Amino acid sequence: MILLTRVDHRLLHGQIAVSWVQGMHANCIFCVGDHVANDPIWRTTLKLGKPAGCKLVIKDMAHAIEAINSGVTDKYRMLICLQTIAEAKQLIDGCPQIKSLNLGNTKATATTREVARQVFLEPEEEEILRQLVDQGVEVEIRPLADDPKIEIQSVL
Repeated sequence: MILLTRVDHRLLHGQIAVSWVQGMHANCIFCVGDHVANDPIWRTTLKLGKPAGCKLVIKDMAHAIEAINSGVTDKYRMLICLQTIAEAKQLIDGCPQIKSLNLGNTKATATTREVARQVFLEPEEEEILRQLVDQGVEVEIRPLADDPKIEIQSVL
């Protein structure tokens, strides 16, 4: 069961390991992305940050979509972590059962606009988020499990 699909450029860190895993009673963190799946330094770093008693799975996009759609992940109470909004769109397009997206932390650059604390969006990312909302996906900003939800439409 997918409990949360989250965009956070850091993937697995204290907010995920403590707030989200505990707050949602998750037993699996699923880190998805071609870059992270093929980078041995990222893989090692993620393994070091994994909370005790929680499974960590790291897959590239194609294999993640295949695993979710096959039902093999259904036995877990799973948090899905992705680094970018573009990756989230790709995963949601490949897995129509994902109906919500959480924005936690996105990188600030010279061309981003800050829409909430720790959430910076490129113009093309704003367009992707509008497309997701139009598809019926709930898109929220919420750094911690106990924080109030901010609907993306209110900041775009």
